[in-house]
Amino acid sequence: MRGLGTIINTATVVVGGSVGYFIGHRIKDSIRTIVVQVIGLATLVMGISNVMDTHNLVFPLVGMVLGAIIGELLRIEDRLEGLGEVLRKRFAKGSGEESTFVEGFVTATLLFCVGPMTILGAIEDASGKTPQLYIIKGTLDGFMSVIFGAIHGVGVLFSAVSVFVVQGTLTLFGTQLDSLLNDRMRIELFATGGIAVMAIGLNLLDIKKVRLGSLLPGLIVTPLLVQLFADNTGLLR
Repeated sequence: MRGLGTIINTATVVVGGSVGYFIGHRIKDSIRTIVVQVIGLATLVMGISNVMDTHNLVFPLVGMVLGAIIGELLRIEDRLEGLGEVLRKRFAKGSGEESTFVEGFVTATLLFCVGPMTILGAIEDASGKTPQLYIIKGTLDGFMSVIFGAIHGVGVLFSAVSVFVVQGTLTLFGTQLDSLLNDRMRIELFATGGIAVMAIGLNLLDIKKVRLGSLLPGLIVTPLLVQLFADNTGLLR
C-alpha cells in the first residue's frame, strides 16, 4: 500500500507523544536525561556515518554553508518558531506548557522530518513495497516522542502533523524525486543530511544550539552543486 509507511510513522509519533504527555510525569528526571543523551549520541553517530559516505566533502560542506545562508535570509527557523507560537496560543492550556510548546514542536518536527531516512524512505514508500525504512524510523521516532512528550508536552503531538505532511508529500512525489537524482546526487545529499542530523545530535546533547531550520535549504543546494560541478563540468569529483 502506497503511503503506508507515512501512516505508520505518524501513528507512532502520536502514540509515543501521547504516552509521554499523559504519563511522562512518572518517568524520573534522571531516566529522561540519560535517554535523551543516548538518543543524542546515536543521532550524532548516524549523522557522522552519513557524512563519511561522501565522495568529496566539498559538496556537502559548501552546500550546507550556502543553504544555511539562504535559510537565515529566508528566516526559516524564525518562521517555524512562529508557526509553533501560533499553535501554542491556540492549544496550550497553561503557562507551564507555553514555555515548552514551541521548543517541543520545532525540535520534534526537525528531528523527525530532517535526514536521509525521510527522503529515501519516501522513495521506498512510493513504490508500494513494504516500507521498511519508515517502519524503522517510526520505531525510533515513537520512542523519542515518549521522552520528548514527557519533557516538552503537547507540542510534540503536533509534530505528527509535520511528519504526515512532509513525508506524505515526499511520498506522493517520491517516484519523480528519485528520477531527478542520480547515484552521486543521492550520496552527497545524504551526506549533507548527515550534517543536519549531527546538528540535531549537538542540540540534544546541549553541546551547542544550532538553528536547525536554517540548514534545510542545504538539502536542495547540494544536489544542484553536484549537477553543476561534477556531472556537467567535471571540475569536482
